[in-house]
Amino acid sequence: MLEGYVDIYLPDLKYKEARMSAAYSSAPDYFEAASQAVLEMYRQTGKAVYDEKGLIKKGLLIRHLVLPEGCLDSIAILEWINENLPVSEILVSIMNQYTPVYRSAEFEKINRPLTSHEYRKVTARAQKLGICGYVQDAGTERVEYIPPFDLQGV
Repeated sequence: MLEGYVDIYLPDLKYKEARMSAAYSSAPDYFEAASQAVLEMYRQTGKAVYDEKGLIKKGLLIRHLVLPEGCLDSIAILEWINENLPVSEILVSIMNQYTPVYRSAEFEKINRPLTSHEYRKVTARAQKLGICGYVQDAGTERVEYIPPFDLQGV
């Protein structure tokens, strides 16, 4: 449907484990649908292409937000990426900016910021798998970075 119209796909790949996707997003089949969409995005764009300045012109950049107590799920996602996509041809952004707001208080496991130990565990696994892309510095989990989502300026 979008083939030929999109140069760069930037999908989020949130959870692999159905228990997490059911609890936090009411979508127990999230990974089945999301992973198939990611594979289709790669099929459409292929290997990442960069311009002479090193800026990406075409390709796939998968975003993944590491959740508190979600290291094993994050590692499972990285392993799926490694097994199903050519990691030398795509980018992965491993994000540490999780901030417990909105309904997070309803879920004890995610009602706190991510620890640096949890994040390092996930990024170390990505490095061992040869996954390239982006990691974040500490301090990105601050409430000040969350926009008001009030539709002003739209």
